Amino acid sequence: MFDSMDDWLIILLVAGVLFWGSSKIPQLAHSLGRATGEFKKGRLEVDKEIADSKAKDASTVKY
Repeated sequence: MFDSMDDWLIILLVAGVLFWGSSKIPQLAHSLGRATGEFKKGRLEVDKEIADSKAKDASTVKY
């Protein structure tokens, strides 16, 4: 029935307008954008730490 993310976003938008009114939608979108940005920043930090750890391990391997 709801195959794509677009379908879910439209339903959430309609539900948000019905329950909280249209004035809260920009505030919610702003909060969601900030949370997404923080998540991406955290993921990049973890990826960098993993890469640094792999590089360190590769440089200390003895043959």
